[in-house]
Amino acid sequence: MSDNKTVVVLPGAKWQIPLINKLKMYGYRVLVVNPYDESPSFPYADGHLQADIFDIKSIKQYCEEEHACALITEECDIAMPVVAELGAALGYPTLSTAAARLFTDKYAMRMHCQANGFAYPEYRLCNTLDHAREFMIKLNHPVVLKPIDSNSSRGVHIVGNVEDLESCFADSLSYSRVKKAVLVERFIEGPEFTVDGVKGPNGHATLAISKKKHFAHNKSIASELYFTASDARYDYDELRSINDKLLAGTPLEFGLTHVEYKYENDRYYLIEMAARGGGNLISSHIVPFLSRFDNYSYLIDCSVNGAKSFDVEQAATLSPRCAVLKFFECPHGGGKVARIEGIELLNSLPDVSVYAFNFKPGDRIDEASNDASRVGYYIALCNSETRLKQVMKSISEEVRIVLE
Repeated sequence: MSDNKTVVVLPGAKWQIPLINKLKMYGYRVLVVNPYDESPSFPYADGHLQADIFDIKSIKQYCEEEHACALITEECDIAMPVVAELGAALGYPTLSTAAARLFTDKYAMRMHCQANGFAYPEYRLCNTLDHAREFMIKLNHPVVLKPIDSNSSRGVHIVGNVEDLESCFADSLSYSRVKKAVLVERFIEGPEFTVDGVKGPNGHATLAISKKKHFAHNKSIASELYFTASDARYDYDELRSINDKLLAGTPLEFGLTHVEYKYENDRYYLIEMAARGGGNLISSHIVPFLSRFDNYSYLIDCSVNGAKSFDVEQAATLSPRCAVLKFFECPHGGGKVARIEGIELLNSLPDVSVYAFNFKPGDRIDEASNDASRVGYYIALCNSETRLKQVMKSISEEVRIVLE
């Protein structure tokens, strides 16, 4: 391990707190970068720089002044190109700029699939509304509009007819940062899966698979991620094999991975992939429980000392362990919150690892417009699927958001 014990983490939002705590457990001095006065991670770190995470010059100077030995990001797509650029400039072990581009540019992901024989939906990169309209008319099918490099489902729209394209296209385009274009692709109606794993010099290992559900009011926003080692209807061994082969062929030297697929006509189609762990505490809470692999220790070790092979016990994929990340529903139409019922149950269930409500009584809440605006969640970790279903049933019956 390096003698220098200072590590910079960015951004400094709430989702980076488990990584900060893990670093401190290993004796590192942890500094964070985030733009807001009262950023959630500031109290957990040993120091901070209040700056935009895209302020390359200021972050580079901060790393040099504090004699940092590493720069790490986690659960944040938009920080990846920043980390790659700074890693190259400062000589830190990070992902390369080529890997950062592939794992944040949705158009590049499609071209990677096309070049390497992986299934993908029909798509077109559209710079104008006319290009999008022409493609949708030719396709004669509902489409998904996606900004090239946004996060948290911002600017993502499912469009069923040409008449709805105009307003949706403008919104999607506004969230594309590096290149002003929108990825327009055929919407796949089938079930969606998330796959989390780890990449190193010895290849890729899939660690956890979930089947997704979505909110009725917006099919692009997940309402539930249900994690099991196998599924009676869908072949998870095939999905693991596809995912490991896909990720092994990327330029990512080391890191955590989070990939989304949809299933249609007996095939798994790549939706998008990321060179970071699953968000909303999937990588910090769910993946280690299911896989028995200490993914954060591996990420920290490689980020400080350089890429090294990992050792994953593949028998863990047959484990009866299971988990759920469940998002609370906002009562239809939203409104002012009177109270939350069932908090006592959430506190009493040992299977509930963590929960949160992103509001308090008296606040107004609305149905989620993107991933970041969901009203709350819980994570349950269980040793059997029977127990997991019992826990979920109890919570669904007793936990309620009551509006005035």
